[in-house]
Amino acid sequence: MDFTLIIIISGAVLLFAVLRAAQSIRHHKDSERGSDPGTGYHEIEANYHSGGAGGGHSYTFKVPRDPQEYAKTFVPRNKRK
Repeated sequence: MDFTLIIIISGAVLLFAVLRAAQSIRHHKDSERGSDPGTGYHEIEANYHSGGAGGGHSYTFKVPRDPQEYAKTFVPRNKRK
């Protein structure tokens, strides 16, 4: 293959990726993810069913709405004050 053709195809792919990323950013700009900080907890339910008779697990856990309290959950217990 000719080196010039490889450069042209690579440039076209790069241009397509940049244009697609810009379109995606514009499309999702108003629909921000996440939730507003506050007090209390979010309750998240996690379910797993293996498809067999009676198999699977279900668990509900709480995630703090406060960003500082949420970050503290990642600090090891022996490092907390």
